Formats: sequence, C-alpha cells, structure tokens
Amino acid sequence: MSLPRPDHDEAHGGTLGSRLNWLRAAVLGANDGIVSTAGLVVGVAGATGDRTTLLTAGLAGLLAGSMSMAAGEYVSVSTQRDSEKAALALEKRELATAPQAELVELTELLEGKGISRELAREVAEQLTEHDALRAHAEVELGIDPDELTNPWHAAGASFLAFTAGALLPLLAIVLPPAAVRLPVTVGAVLAALAVCGWSSARMGAAPPRPAVLRNTAGGALAMAVTYVAGVLLGATGA
Repeated sequence: MSLPRPDHDEAHGGTLGSRLNWLRAAVLGANDGIVSTAGLVVGVAGATGDRTTLLTAGLAGLLAGSMSMAAGEYVSVSTQRDSEKAALALEKRELATAPQAELVELTELLEGKGISRELAREVAEQLTEHDALRAHAEVELGIDPDELTNPWHAAGASFLAFTAGALLPLLAIVLPPAAVRLPVTVGAVLAALAVCGWSSARMGAAPPRPAVLRNTAGGALAMAVTYVAGVLLGATGA
C-alpha cells in the first residue's frame, strides 16, 4: 500500500523533479562549455589569427573542461551515493534492532504530513508489512532505494553537455574566413547563451528575460576581457 496522493502529477513528482534537475544540469554544463571555450578561443584570437593555434587551444580547452566537469561530477555524486547507502544501511539496522520504535517514528512522520493519528498508524503498519525499508527510506530519508544517484551517469552527462557547448565556439572560430571569424563567434556564442538562459529559466519557472540578459552579459564580458588580454599579450610578444 502506498500513501494516498491527490493527483497523478504529485504521484510522479519525484521522477519529474529528478528529470528537471538532470535537464537543468545539462543546460548549465553546456553553458559552462560555451563560456569557457569562447573566452579561451577569443582570447587566443586576440593574440594570433593562426587557425591551427586556435584549433589547438580550443581542443585543449574542450578536453580539459569536459574532463574536469566529469571528474568533479563523479566525485560529488559518488559522495552523495555513499551517504545515501550509509543512511539506508543505518535504517536497515534500526529496523532489525528496534522495529517498534521505527513503527512509531514512521507513524509520527506520516502524522506530520497532515494524516490523522489513527490513519497514520494504519498506513505505517501496512507500509511496514509491505516493505519496511522502502517505507522509511522514502518517508524519512526521501530516498528511493531502487534509484540511487549514479556517479557514472552524472559524469557522462556533464562530459557530453560541456563538450556540446564547447564545440560551438570552437567551430565558430576555426571554420569561417579570418575576416569574419571574430564577429561570427561572438554572435553564435551570444545566441547560444541566450537559448541556455531562456531554457534554464523556463525549467525553473522563472522569468526568462533576466536570465537571458545575465547569461549573455556574462558571456560578453568574459569574451571582452580575454580578447583584450590576448591583444595585449600578442602586442607584447610582437
């Protein structure tokens, strides 16, 4: 028996929330790839117009950034998964050593959600009979034992999202003719950042305009700073 839910959407709220979090993380990963790689290649373009140098710098930034994102996400999610597994193991021990105390705790948790004492007790008993560990994991810990966070999935998603974002400024800086290389790159990057800002705002149910403005302004500033630095370094080297 599962807890009564008001409607179908709430019944799948956890799954929907999880999917939105993954989508938001993908958008942010792509955004990072766009900004960091754009800043790098535009900065190098300020120092030199050599296509091979730009391609080398862009590829190095793409690989370094994507691997860094993947490694960071793997470590972060692995820590979260270890914490979830430890919490489940502790809950399992407590259920084995003090089942009645755990039943009382589950009853109180359900009662705290607005269920009457009598109904909370009945629901707690039925949930315990069906799957005590799952009941406590979901109600007490907010964890689905069958859907623990996967660090490899997180690392792969971050790697792919960053790479997808980084490819845009890289291709924009090396494919066009030298005369239009910089304006094409800046235009493509700002357009992509506007899309990322709009997407993240929509997924978070926030107004898109401020997010788009912040995103494009931040990207424009990053490219401007690195370009000026590249010009100065190029002039010094010359």
